[in-house]
Amino acid sequence: MPKVLVLAGGPLDQDLPRDWDLYLGVDAGALTLLKEGLPLDYALGDFDSVSLEERAWIEEEANVLVTAQAEKNDTDLELALLTLFKDLPQAQVRIYGALGGRLDHSLANVFLPSDQRLAPFMEQISLVDKQNYLTYLAAGRHEIKPRAGWTYLAFLPVQDQVLRIEGAKYPLTSQNYFFKKVYASNEFIGKPIGLSFSEGYVVLIFSKD
Repeated sequence: MPKVLVLAGGPLDQDLPRDWDLYLGVDAGALTLLKEGLPLDYALGDFDSVSLEERAWIEEEANVLVTAQAEKNDTDLELALLTLFKDLPQAQVRIYGALGGRLDHSLANVFLPSDQRLAPFMEQISLVDKQNYLTYLAAGRHEIKPRAGWTYLAFLPVQDQVLRIEGAKYPLTSQNYFFKKVYASNEFIGKPIGLSFSEGYVVLIFSKD
């Protein structure tokens, strides 16, 4: 399954890996990929945040170019992912430049799987910035393993429902259950954490100070 790096147009606070199979630039993210000397396998957006000269460079270098209208129901990132998964349904996608900046844009990106067209691919998607690694889990039982360098773990259920968290520093069971929209600042204790829930999906956030 191909590994695809997607660069959105938001703040970029870290170096990009240079060993992925494909690179997709969303709007101004396409320009950043070119400036970084990385391939531009896909470019998608309305490109209203780049100059005419920069847009011409993007159009010249992109292997696949998809131009979107500025006024639309989907964000550029949503359209990019829909395009990508249509071509490569098995792709493992890591998104940079999707967090920080405007809060409405960040929240739209955090809740990408709320779009029913993207929901089937949720466990293939992760979002990364300097302090956060965010991914998604569909309803069921999961074993979550530590990620080196990430200290904390948070669980954000999109539906108001009971979570069961086992094997963590702060377990959540039927005996001590309490409702929160974000169960933050949990930690591993030398073993995988078990998570189970019956509906919707959970936003899983690894983080560090």
